[in-house]
Amino acid sequence: MSVNRQLHRLLEAGVADVTGRSAAELTACVAALPDEPQSVLVVHPALATARQLAPLLRRDDKPGFVVEDMTDLEEFVPIEGLDLPDRPLYLIREPDRGDDMRNWSPTEALPVIRERGRTPLTVNEGISWLLQDPKVLEPNHCFMTIGDRKRSRTGLDARTPAIWISGGTGRDGTARRRAPKVGWCWAGNRHTWLGFASARDRLSS
Repeated sequence: MSVNRQLHRLLEAGVADVTGRSAAELTACVAALPDEPQSVLVVHPALATARQLAPLLRRDDKPGFVVEDMTDLEEFVPIEGLDLPDRPLYLIREPDRGDDMRNWSPTEALPVIRERGRTPLTVNEGISWLLQDPKVLEPNHCFMTIGDRKRSRTGLDARTPAIWISGGTGRDGTARRRAPKVGWCWAGNRHTWLGFASARDRLSS
């Protein structure tokens, strides 16, 4: 899909409203981006945070949300060695859910992703991908976005971000059943229904 078509989808989803930028300003932001095959247009967290973007997600006409106990989502930032392009909108190439890594832990998955010459997705990149292609999120085929982690005094917080489909239980509430959900998992835990999203690389021009 062309970059301009992808920008149109973001505008339809409401990205201009959450960023405070006009359609013309956002159009200017993609002027230098190439139309690369199998690429996805990403909203940089400096333009809009994951918390701002999550409600723009839709599944069965239900908006996405961030779990209530992830009040510190903004403190999850790119891991060491992962540099985001310095522009409001950029591209990731060849995103993949990492289904073959389901039932792996984040600790196990990260070195393998890197050995394959790929880079783990951040939360914003995962959300941006779903804004372009909501069908990527399927029951029992969801994904973690381990490109973002929160730093602590002793290293890294034990949680890793993930995006999946709410079952409508607990604090999610029944009204959110089947809605896209931005949450977290323990870095040492395995989940049979969560892969590890990654991309070939990032492009800014």
